[in-house]
Amino acid sequence: MTLSRRAMLTGLPLSLMAAPAALAAVRPPAGTPQQIARNEPFWRTVAGQFRVSPDFVNLENGYFGSMPEPVRLAYHAHADRLNAENSRLLRTQYRQSADEIAARVAALLGVTKEEIAFTRGGTEALQNLITGYRRLTPGDAVMYADLDFHTGQSALNWLAARHGARVERLTVPEPATRQAVLDAYEAALTRTPRLRLLLLSHLNNITGLVAPVREIVAMARAKGVDVIVDAAHSWGHLDFTLPALDADFAVFSLHKWMGAPLGSGFLYIRKDRLPDIDPVFGDDTQRADIRSRVHSGTMDVAPILSVGAALDFHETLGAPVKEARLRHLRDRWVHQVSDLPVEILTPEDPSMYAGMTAFRLPGRTTEAGSTAVVDHLYDRHRIFTVRRGGLAKGDCVRVTPALFTAAADVDRLAAALRELKI
Repeated sequence: MTLSRRAMLTGLPLSLMAAPAALAAVRPPAGTPQQIARNEPFWRTVAGQFRVSPDFVNLENGYFGSMPEPVRLAYHAHADRLNAENSRLLRTQYRQSADEIAARVAALLGVTKEEIAFTRGGTEALQNLITGYRRLTPGDAVMYADLDFHTGQSALNWLAARHGARVERLTVPEPATRQAVLDAYEAALTRTPRLRLLLLSHLNNITGLVAPVREIVAMARAKGVDVIVDAAHSWGHLDFTLPALDADFAVFSLHKWMGAPLGSGFLYIRKDRLPDIDPVFGDDTQRADIRSRVHSGTMDVAPILSVGAALDFHETLGAPVKEARLRHLRDRWVHQVSDLPVEILTPEDPSMYAGMTAFRLPGRTTEAGSTAVVDHLYDRHRIFTVRRGGLAKGDCVRVTPALFTAAADVDRLAAALRELKI
């Protein structure tokens, strides 16, 4: 796509210039989100906005989310512009454009732009929040669960060692019910004296279980415990705003369920809590500015400049419709194998799952066993999934559909599981 000089200089919404027809095509028809979720002709139209390989069925879309065409076109245009204008763009218009995009992200999330700072992804955001946490002293404790992201666990281990604190670990109960999860966190908070910091996944990256974040945050706050909410997998996947979670600190990815390019995410710090996170690497030049909590050096800004196009696509479809579709795809394959000895690691409580779900097969819960299942699904059925480890009861296989996934794709998975000798 070639942009006019006027478009480059004025920063007009690239998604509107590049693909107005694409946005019109994904505008949902009349009906409830649940009705729209089952409208396969409509979702074929949505799938038409993605360039994906026809050589296999991709049910591993949790690593990152493919860009829809309006975003891909915007990304290429921004990369070309960055290459053409070079440091002039970085030193002049980029900051204003990034501020405008930040304001839009913040408004959609229900916070202010002064409370978010862009990062190169959820991982960088999580590391910056954890390693910059200032309220830990010798003898204190930090805590994470077996379902929490391994890089967050590693960062908390580092933080504790640096400050002479101890690390406490929590096992999320299986089978997981809402009350069982709440009870597990309540017990862990109660039995851990001097617990200062808790990592909490909203929608975790291993099984897809959705935690009752607001209730757990309230429990922790009542005991003087700060919580960092890992929402890298939930925003754009679930329909929520940050005030509904009541978190003081949180991290987000934009290149997963928002469909922005790889290299885009952000961290959130509630305005009155900014002093509790150090500027990264002692960068004191803007201590009162949340952007001092991120220092990525000279980075590729094309992904951030493309976020507006991703938000256009997201808002045209609507968060409730996206959530309903992803949950419908999960239900479709899970319910087809409910008579098999397949252990599904998310419960049937709709408040505790969406599209991402993991399963175990009897006798195949080791790394080698789960890897063999993943290999079988791909080699025999051309279905791509991924093994996940770190669970107290053994490894699992994660299944993650996307907006371009057809009902026939998850039917194919269900048929493949029925064929396995379990």
